[in-house]
Amino acid sequence: MDEHTEIYEKLADHLDRHPEGFPRTATGVEMRILRRLFTPEEAAMALLVTLKPESPAAVADKAGLDPEVTAGRLEEMARKGLIFRLRKGEVVRYMAIPMVVGIWEYHLNDLDPDFIKDMSEYTPYLFNQKSQLKNPQLRTIPVSRALSAEQAIMAYEEARAIVAGQDKIVVAPCICRKEHKIIGGGCDKPLESCLVFGAGARYYEENGLGRPIGPQEALEVLDQAEKAGLVLQPSNTRRVDNICTCCGCCCQVLINLKRLPEPARYASSNYFASIDPELCTGCGTCLDRCQMEAIDMGEETASVLRNRCIGCGLCVTTCPQEAIRLQEKPQAEKSTPPIDRRERFRIVTEERSAKD
Repeated sequence: MDEHTEIYEKLADHLDRHPEGFPRTATGVEMRILRRLFTPEEAAMALLVTLKPESPAAVADKAGLDPEVTAGRLEEMARKGLIFRLRKGEVVRYMAIPMVVGIWEYHLNDLDPDFIKDMSEYTPYLFNQKSQLKNPQLRTIPVSRALSAEQAIMAYEEARAIVAGQDKIVVAPCICRKEHKIIGGGCDKPLESCLVFGAGARYYEENGLGRPIGPQEALEVLDQAEKAGLVLQPSNTRRVDNICTCCGCCCQVLINLKRLPEPARYASSNYFASIDPELCTGCGTCLDRCQMEAIDMGEETASVLRNRCIGCGLCVTTCPQEAIRLQEKPQAEKSTPPIDRRERFRIVTEERSAKD
């Protein structure tokens, strides 16, 4: 222990009170991560920043600090990806962000093997806590071509409709595939493939984490993702903040989800795939497309393991016999996401409080 241990302990507790949590471990890897990311001064400042966006003056007032000095420190922390910045004209406000999805993703440009190693060790702890939530951060939506024209689908579940409703779009590299490449692993899936919208897009652009694009290029990104067999995972809200395009070999969410015996129980999705045994020839094409190991190949035909299928639709679009289709879950199994991030924070906070 050293003289700064107490401030980092307080920061860990502060982050753990947020909806996504910041669980402790036996190895203390979470404390190594905090020390790597935050100086002691930044850790103290982070304790004053909450999930409510506030001006530098409001943050300074909490601890009797100089507003001008506080403004400079908050901006530097936002630039470093430690807190979130909302800018509207000349008005700037700051708010806290979770470790994942949040601080980790905002360090896209300064990854190194040691940081990646620590996060790889810690992510399963985070996921184990998140997997118990009824409202996870991300939901799975079908790729557009997996749905028939007759199927009605809500706008927040249709990727092309999500893109069409945005006034600001940034495309960024996938941090999961980037981190795997840095340590000598990974895959050949597209790297620049994750879409960020609205305030998040502005933050990404200002911090040099991605580049602005128009709606047409965003649609091309979605087409590229479908062709490459990437799972579409937008924020689990009706006002969508981002769409991640994920592979089962690099994405920490999918990797940890796949380890569970019944991934479908923990994924937020309103669809599942089914295979017509009369049409299936057992070619095995769907095995390569499935990111959840949800296809069971029998002696002659394939079938879907319903408790593993997360309804991404990737198996549907490349079946040469058109033997696979997506079906809506029964109403009792379906979920409607919260309106926006703020409502989801409230719901998850209440959910975690009820478990304590």
